Amino acid sequence: MFDLGTGARLLGRALLGRPERGVNVFISHFHIDHLFGFPFFSPVFAPSFTLRVSSPAFSGDTTRDRLGRYLNGVLHPLRMPDLPAPIVYGAVRPGVPNEVGSATVTALGLNHPGGSCGYVVSGGGRKVAYLTDSGPLSRPGEGLSGGGPPTAREAEAIRLLRGADLVAMDTMFSEREYMEKMSWGHGYPEYAALLCRAAEVRTLALFHHSPDSHDDALDRLAEKWSVGFDGVRVIVAKEGADVDLEG
Repeated sequence: MFDLGTGARLLGRALLGRPERGVNVFISHFHIDHLFGFPFFSPVFAPSFTLRVSSPAFSGDTTRDRLGRYLNGVLHPLRMPDLPAPIVYGAVRPGVPNEVGSATVTALGLNHPGGSCGYVVSGGGRKVAYLTDSGPLSRPGEGLSGGGPPTAREAEAIRLLRGADLVAMDTMFSEREYMEKMSWGHGYPEYAALLCRAAEVRTLALFHHSPDSHDDALDRLAEKWSVGFDGVRVIVAKEGADVDLEG
């Protein structure tokens, strides 16, 4: 599971109906929109359910302390000691693989104010990446966006994403909007497509839609990218959608 936005509420209900009694949560960063769902995530109230919550940090204590700034009795009535479920707090470092059952989860440093990490999951012969809240990994006119060789950060991303079946990547802005809001830490479809082409990704999901967007705009975006990009299939992410990695 990645991040704890409002979608955590429905997912938590679904998880309680399964025989497995544990979940690994990887947090990309601690901006509040990625934490809203934590106290509404049903498994945290189930003593039989074990959670392991990890984030980009130097120690699990840092992950716990940062979550505790939200569940502090002020921003939310709950406090961390109120949660009945056993929770193990961990830390991840960019580029260092983490073994989770039969899968490997590797963090990738992104470009966002205050820092953020995406995650690449490999297992069972498949690879999926979650890259939210990130601007391009190079300045305009440099690296891939400038038609040149990748920058060092782009090269690391390409290495980790190489051959991925699915990459969900932040494309909140149009290219024009990005040029006006470069410091906001969000990307645009053309750059995501360039990065995925360089990494020979099978499917790119345009993700983290602008809150100012609407259905008609997203339909137009899907139509624009329906032909893909030089061998990369491009889709628009939708809430509740399933993606068949075998197809």
